[in-house]
Amino acid sequence: MLKALKNKTNGILNYSDYKKPGYSILYFVLVFILVVAVLTAVTPVLWLILSSFKDASELTSVPYRLFPENFSLKKIGEVWQMLDFGKYFLNTIVVAIGAVLFSVVFNGLLAYAFSIVKPKGYRIFYGLVMLSYMIPTVTAIVPLFSNIVALNMINSYAPLMLCYGANAYYLLMFKNYFDSLPPSLFEAARMDKCSKWGTFFRIVVPMSRPIIGVVAIFTMTAAWSDFLLPYLVLKDNNMMTIMVEIFNLKTTMGSVQGFGPDKLLMVLTISILPQILIFAIFQKQIMGASAAGAVKE
Repeated sequence: MLKALKNKTNGILNYSDYKKPGYSILYFVLVFILVVAVLTAVTPVLWLILSSFKDASELTSVPYRLFPENFSLKKIGEVWQMLDFGKYFLNTIVVAIGAVLFSVVFNGLLAYAFSIVKPKGYRIFYGLVMLSYMIPTVTAIVPLFSNIVALNMINSYAPLMLCYGANAYYLLMFKNYFDSLPPSLFEAARMDKCSKWGTFFRIVVPMSRPIIGVVAIFTMTAAWSDFLLPYLVLKDNNMMTIMVEIFNLKTTMGSVQGFGPDKLLMVLTISILPQILIFAIFQKQIMGASAAGAVKE
């Protein structure tokens, strides 16, 4: 393993440090800890996926078997049709897309104002936004729901999109990324008499595609996996999202013919697959651009 580190010249430790016995032991201990951490995080997901393809009798079989006896992808389609799951899937996609649009537009424009335009009094508003970052979500849920009821927005996707989109953390990521952009670009734009809106759409947006992608992915994941707010806001069964429907299945599972615990596990697998696929496809962008947006140069 040390041969693979010959070209390592940056970081806290370089190749010459790894030759020392103490540093070598420390390196292998850290690798072991990381491997254990990865297995701890991945094992529940793998167990869920494998168990979802088992029959109900296999879940309680003695001795226990990790892998299903008959692995068939037809079970996914069977569960999908049994619960009319496409409806809830589409509802969640609508909420996620709307949340992404609100998140990118609102947080991007506000970060542009704080980082580049800097109007009078912007520090006060920036401080208020950062102050909201310190308020726990559980504490804010009661006044938030009261406002949604007062505005007659129950059974509407609008409050979900707005709540997922307005986020101080996303704003901070945008702002720190915009702070790292060369000031000479904006000076040149002002000399060319480019408007503030033109500067944002012609210069800032094209140069901020990495951080826009990261914020979009984070927002989509939050909107997809949230349960509490959709459960409080959406009362019509035809408008419910995936997570709310999964919760309802726990109480109605016995009323659906042929729907047992193995089918419930398959529903859980279907619900997490989009997030797993998105992270697998965009993991380099998430890890790289997230660090670039979170650290000011």
